[in-house]
Parts: sequence; structure tokens; C-alpha cells
Amino acid sequence: MSNNPRLHARAVTLAYERRIISADLSVGIPDGSFTVIVGPNASGKSTLLRALARLLSPSSGQIVLDGKEIGKYAAKAVASRIGLLPQSSVAPEGISVFDLVSRGRYPHQSFLRQWSKADEAAVWEAMELTGVADLADRPVDELSGGQRQRVWIGVVLAQETPILLLDEPTTFLDIAHQIELLDLCQHLSRHRGRTLVAVLHDLNHACRYATHMIAMRDGAIVAEGEPAKIITPKLVEDVFGLSCMIIDDPVSATPLIVPRPKLR
Repeated sequence: MSNNPRLHARAVTLAYERRIISADLSVGIPDGSFTVIVGPNASGKSTLLRALARLLSPSSGQIVLDGKEIGKYAAKAVASRIGLLPQSSVAPEGISVFDLVSRGRYPHQSFLRQWSKADEAAVWEAMELTGVADLADRPVDELSGGQRQRVWIGVVLAQETPILLLDEPTTFLDIAHQIELLDLCQHLSRHRGRTLVAVLHDLNHACRYATHMIAMRDGAIVAEGEPAKIITPKLVEDVFGLSCMIIDDPVSATPLIVPRPKLR
């Protein structure tokens, strides 16, 4: 674990009612990293992300944000520090793209501070970064799944939080928009000092973009660190049950997983 990272978990047990997903789990999110959580279905990836976002309270242990147990913050205080893109979101019927992205500015509003030029600029920048600025006046419910996903990412970016949590952000996106989004995540981490945590299913995308990787199986962390240091054929087989070989990606020089066919 990193020394005193802004966001970390200390010996947490995560459960839904009586079903324990993870027990005695400790993990730190390196500040300024693009951390990607990988693992098979039902391995605890999204559960961990929900706990880091304060959507799920640990049965024991602590989620710590900026040196304080996260449950002790007011909701608005957490929203000013952490932006969350959940797996699925529902927009109010008939709301426009601009109005929905504007809701990302909620943590910055108060009785004494109303809508400002800075809010307007943040919303337009978020829409430009996600490629939906030309859809600003369109109703969200008329958009394709991929367009809606980019709008929701715009909502998170408009919050201008130092930490972003993204649960399967490439869902519904075609390959070109997946790469655009991951390039954007890399840019936010590398050049704007944001800390990002994303759950991804594509292991090769994770290897190419992550500066820090957390591999999970059965609610436990199997390995964590730089992809080039932890991704091996044995780890991939142990975690995913996939026999493979690993070569250098000819573009990024990161690990590239090549599955071995089961049927010949």
C-alpha cells in the first residue's frame, strides 16, 4: 500500500446483508495514479469501488479519505472530492445534455454561491472532453447508448473532483470511443494530477493504460502493482482461468495477453 494515500481501505469486510464479498481487505490507491481493477465476474471489483465511493459501508474496518473515515463526511463534502460513474444511471425524462452535465456542479453550489461563469466553463469543458458538446440541446433519452455513456462521464468530469471512480466506463462504447475515453483518463492522470480508479473487463486495455493494477478473485486481492511487474501467464490463469502467452504490445510496450485456443 502507498504511504498515506488520500483514499485507502483498512482491513474492511464488505457484505450485502449476510453475504460476505470481501473480508479483511486492505488497499491503497496511489495518488495521481490511473488505477485499474481487474478480475472475473463476481470477484468483488465493483463492490470495492462502491465502498471507496461511500455507497457501501464496511461491516468492519474503515475507508479513509484525506485522513478521515469517509462515513464521517457530509455527502456534499465527499462529492467535492470524489466523482463516481456507476455501472448504470437513469436521467430524468426529457432533460437535455447540457442540463444533465450541469448537475455535476451540484457540490460547488450553496445558498451563498449560485451558478457562475466558472460553472458554465466547467460544463462546456466536460462536454468538449467527452465529445458531446454538439449534443448540448438534445434530450438525453433520444441518444444512443454510447452517447449517453459519454454524457454521464461528462457529468463526473464537470464535478472537477481530484478523485474519479469509474465502474466499467467503456460499457456501450465502440472501440474508437473506448480508446478516446481511456486516452482521456490517461491525460487526466498524467497531466492534470487527477487520481482515477476504473473497473475494466478488457485486460489488454488495462495493461496499456493503468499505472497501477489491482487483480481480484473471490473477493481478495491476488496481486497489485505496475502491469509490467505483475501480469504473467500464471497470474492470468490463476485469476481468469485463461491459458495464454504474453508479448510486448508493439505500440505501447506494455504486456499484451494472447489467449491460447482451447480447441485446436
